[in-house]
Amino acid sequence: MADLVLLNGRFWTANPNQPWAEALAIKGDRILATGRSEDIKKLVDKKTREIDLGGAPVVPGFIDAHTHFLKGGFSLSNLDLRDVISRQEFVRRIKTKALELEKGEWILDGNWDEQQWDPPGLPGRDWIDSVSSQNPVCISRYDLHVALANSLALKIAGITRETRPPAGGEIEKDPVTGEPTGILRDAAVDLVARHIPEPSFRAKMKAVETALEYAREHGVTSVHDMASASEFLPSLEVYKELFQQGRLSARICMYLQIDQMGAWDEIKQRAQLEPDWLSIGGLKGFADGSLGAGTAYFFEPYTDNPDNSGLLATQMFPEGIMEERILKADQRGLQVAIHAIGDKANFTVLNIFEKVQARNGRRDRRWRIEHAQHLRADDLNRFAELGVIASVQPYHAIDDGRWAETKIGKERCRSAFAFNSLLEAGVTLAFGSDWPVAPLDPIVSIYAAVARQTTDGKNPEGWFPEQKISLSEALKGFTFNGAYAECAEKDKGSLEAGKLADLAVLDQDLFKIAPEQIKNVKVTLTIAGGRVVFERAKR
Repeated sequence: MADLVLLNGRFWTANPNQPWAEALAIKGDRILATGRSEDIKKLVDKKTREIDLGGAPVVPGFIDAHTHFLKGGFSLSNLDLRDVISRQEFVRRIKTKALELEKGEWILDGNWDEQQWDPPGLPGRDWIDSVSSQNPVCISRYDLHVALANSLALKIAGITRETRPPAGGEIEKDPVTGEPTGILRDAAVDLVARHIPEPSFRAKMKAVETALEYAREHGVTSVHDMASASEFLPSLEVYKELFQQGRLSARICMYLQIDQMGAWDEIKQRAQLEPDWLSIGGLKGFADGSLGAGTAYFFEPYTDNPDNSGLLATQMFPEGIMEERILKADQRGLQVAIHAIGDKANFTVLNIFEKVQARNGRRDRRWRIEHAQHLRADDLNRFAELGVIASVQPYHAIDDGRWAETKIGKERCRSAFAFNSLLEAGVTLAFGSDWPVAPLDPIVSIYAAVARQTTDGKNPEGWFPEQKISLSEALKGFTFNGAYAECAEKDKGSLEAGKLADLAVLDQDLFKIAPEQIKNVKVTLTIAGGRVVFERAKR
């Protein structure tokens, strides 16, 4: 008999053999059955808890295929500059944060967006030095590929006018004086970041607990954590502790940085993983930077900077090392997920995948390209031919769409965030948020994929509307395809008997409202592993 039954609902199951159901029964942490309410009621006894949904819509628990989960948790309590629209407010908030801290404490995070300012333009250390002279500052642009450091942070890192940037990074310098402006790009950020004190285990626990609470509120029951090299082991220890305490409310699939592959066996042995709740999916690598930072790697120069075509990431040096690492990983049967944003970066990664397949033969690898934002037409079919999953973040389309054409021109933007073209080519789309770069809320990302209305309100019909996709495909991207991308589709991603009981109840039926209204839908109930982990208070 069932432990919990949900009756009189409208279940979108993501199961093509039974797309819709009216009720669902749960036994332990698995789904016992789906079907009509009258049939599910037969699985009820005096110990069964019953929830009458009153016709409410239900979807499988959302799977976010790309997060920086620990960083996201910290972002909920650290400095937040995402909504700042002026230099004055930018400086004021840093001053306020400095007054809250002890001398010497770092001011971090930020997630600022200079494209929202009037006029747009990168900040400099001269903006903030006078209000932060006692506190080193290293605050990130929201894409996490650019940071602003104040003079104190630059001094701690030893960065001067003579400092040369590392491979895969840039230190911006004043064209007149040659002094660093405080803007650091990609690998150059590490020159400062390595001096930031490690947060305590207790602080990390608190950050992850905050992140889990935030995920529950949005119906997220699984995340793929693309942790940085320094975050991986600390995050893993926190997740293990929370699991042992019975407080891990989202399933975590972690990805180890590809240049740490030598530690794979040791980490797996030490990890004592819990397959249903905590796993290591594979290896994460970087091929380039980001569009907003001007470090995404393109064939042609940027429209707004004809001397720049972007940068290859540090992990691409020395030449040939990424191919060597992917070849070794593939020979060991390990999945790889490579960050590529610019069209030449995607082309380069696909070339490596093609060479590795030629060496090692065809098989079901579940290769992933993270972001896959800007693609040449010829490469769409190569994704499908090589079986590469496009692990994409729909919110970036409506966010970057505000300014992308000024960076690379309209023609290249026609094939940017080409979700529909990828689907038509037969490519699997796994959806994620890239949180905290973008909101964790999957509903907002589904709206982005279906409506493609940019956040500035200037594209009511959709930014390049030919790339809109259907609601069903968008939901699949955040459910079944997310499970497929971590090789877990037999256990989750759809509401079927035998699968893990992860689901979210919504306050409106996504299939019965206009696409532009989707972003207003809220999760009212989240169930993970058969447990109610979130229930929104009724007004």
